[in-house]
Amino acid sequence: MSDTNLQISVPTVSIETHGCKLNQSDSFGFVRELETAGFKLVSRDEPADVYIVNTCTVTHIADRKGRQALRSAKRLNPNATIVATGCYAERDPEALKSLDEVDLVVGNSGKFELVKKIVEIQAERNVPCSTGDDSVINGSSIVRSRPMIKIQEGCNQICAYCIVPKVRGRERSIDPDKIISEIKQYSLDGYKEIVLTGTQLGSYGFDLEDIDLVGLIQQILLNTDVPRIRVSSLQPQEISDRLLELWTDSRLCPHFHIPLQSASDRILKMMRRRYTNVQYANSINKIRKKIDNASITTDVIVGFPQETNQEFEETYNMCDQVGFTDVHVFPYSERPGTSAVYFGNKVDAIEKTSRVRRLLNQCGIHSLEYRTKFLGTVRPVLWERQTYVSGVSRWQGLTDNYLKAITVDSEDLRNQITLANLKELDDAGTYKASNL
Repeated sequence: MSDTNLQISVPTVSIETHGCKLNQSDSFGFVRELETAGFKLVSRDEPADVYIVNTCTVTHIADRKGRQALRSAKRLNPNATIVATGCYAERDPEALKSLDEVDLVVGNSGKFELVKKIVEIQAERNVPCSTGDDSVINGSSIVRSRPMIKIQEGCNQICAYCIVPKVRGRERSIDPDKIISEIKQYSLDGYKEIVLTGTQLGSYGFDLEDIDLVGLIQQILLNTDVPRIRVSSLQPQEISDRLLELWTDSRLCPHFHIPLQSASDRILKMMRRRYTNVQYANSINKIRKKIDNASITTDVIVGFPQETNQEFEETYNMCDQVGFTDVHVFPYSERPGTSAVYFGNKVDAIEKTSRVRRLLNQCGIHSLEYRTKFLGTVRPVLWERQTYVSGVSRWQGLTDNYLKAITVDSEDLRNQITLANLKELDDAGTYKASNL
């Protein structure tokens, strides 16, 4: 048989990522390793030889979504290798191993060997390419077009409601040279924005010599040329004048995610948060004085054990006072292994739902107010995703201050930053824009 008659099958893999930006960062790493190992990444709805679900476990709903995704993957290709990894896999591996659909469970502590184990399983099975399609796919773009750069992992804070310290371990910082090298490579690969992510960004460098978060960002600004740098999440007590002075560099996106969780000092103390209502408000005021039109987003937990109506009103009033761009509202969810499970006087489920709806309605009003301010203005937009509507090419992207925009354009705008006129808002709060 001549060489031209040989058909080389290429193993395919699909990755579905749930939860936080740390998981997204891990998935980016898996993509690079898998492509190096000879796998071809395909989109979630395509048949694949291997399906990886990078799970979250922050709530029982996140657990359920993880199980549903694993079962859905098996339905797409019953012969595929189904892999569960991430935080759910770390917290309760036996529960996932008990699922008939799952072939391999690898928690966060074993993720560095994930790709090796997948390669070994595929070698044993000798599974051919299920798609029969040898076309090259840009795998990284399927995962996300803004790479998540993990600068720190783990948490020493041990909040009463949070399972993250158990599934991510103690705090540890990534070497700054490794971070800068990773950013430079993504820049060479054509990416225009990177996101600095971690569990507790503000504690970066506590286990290293002569560097902290401010020093790291300064080094990134000095030693890389990626056009946009976004800082994913900061605690209110970490907002300092020294930190905010860095935002005089336009490469840093004017967007701050600062978890509130509650505005009741009693509830914050029960949660073991490290700030007060007043300290939180002062941090927000400091940002707004230093940075014009900064977008500020937050997380709120509603219905924490023993939260009274009056304490919920304190949170409601704080959100009304701040006027966040967006608020992620979570009804309190018990996580086995956290101290809050043992707190008495749980809030009734119906009452929790009522409070969530009230807060979401109020936050929707402020979100619209913030977005309305930018109608008719020009903002830089990073275009990420292309769709076709009635045969017309549409692109979706994000402004520097984290607002969604869409434009009609037949050109290839993927991973391009353009100045765009934000003309009108649709019902979902997305701008219809035109490139200049």
